[in-house]
Amino acid sequence: MARPHLTDDAAHAKECHARWLMARNRRQEDSGYQDEWFAEQCGGCRYWIPVTGVLGSDYGACTSARSDFDGRVMFEHDGCSTFDPADSFGG
Repeated sequence: MARPHLTDDAAHAKECHARWLMARNRRQEDSGYQDEWFAEQCGGCRYWIPVTGVLGSDYGACTSARSDFDGRVMFEHDGCSTFDPADSFGG
């Protein structure tokens, strides 16, 4: 018997969020965080594709072939050196 996906399971999403935060590339609370990075977060990159369900409000897949994070689920407030703003192409 098939089991449902956990798309809208808030408890599961909360557990994932806690684990995945530990894998961030850039942490705003770190002393080396640069001010310009605040405007270059994954959620504003044209290559960031939001996931569905409750995790989609905070997470998406990186689809930039130039990024070391291509193919990885990223926190919307994370970022990398290959940021490309979504609004640069009307996105």
